[in-house]
Amino acid sequence: MSVFHQGKVAPLDINNVDTDQIIPKQFLTSVSREGFAEALFYDWRYISDDQPNPDFVLNEARYQGASVLLTRENFGCGSSREHAPWALQQYGFEVIIASSFADIFFNNCINNQMLPVKLSEAQIEVLFTQATQSEAIEITVDLQNQQVKAGDKVVEFDIDPSVKQRLLSGLDFIGISEAYMSQIEAFEQSEGREQAWR
Repeated sequence: MSVFHQGKVAPLDINNVDTDQIIPKQFLTSVSREGFAEALFYDWRYISDDQPNPDFVLNEARYQGASVLLTRENFGCGSSREHAPWALQQYGFEVIIASSFADIFFNNCINNQMLPVKLSEAQIEVLFTQATQSEAIEITVDLQNQQVKAGDKVVEFDIDPSVKQRLLSGLDFIGISEAYMSQIEAFEQSEGREQAWR
């Protein structure tokens, strides 16, 4: 099946969202990879006494259950903390759409099986217009054919073939290495035999 994901879109209309805004530093003390969903965008989602901020997009009723985050340029800039994609994914996001991403954040997303989709600013603007109408919209991301479908609109996106294959096969960096384990072991045995005669 070529569809990577289908879900509701939450529009975060902010440029240069850094990783400290995605997951503030006070929540990085845990040694576990779990429990970061509540801390996602903490300084924006909550006001005093941990009360939800009614003006923040993720607290709007129409965007509850969103699994696609639509945002602007340079998303995930700042420090290289992998907690940022963990928090996004644990909240429920599977796809992030932006005009550009910070490189380390982009790679961390891929390694955690979350798809960052790069579209042009013009295409992003069209999606924002749709997503901020009276009702939230759903989109379909077809990774095999590299298409984003929103209603009757279809836009294509570029992605590195090796990244695409890793996402479609569900493999992270370790998984990719393990796929070559038989070749690695054969090489090590071959090297061992050669080293014995040196």
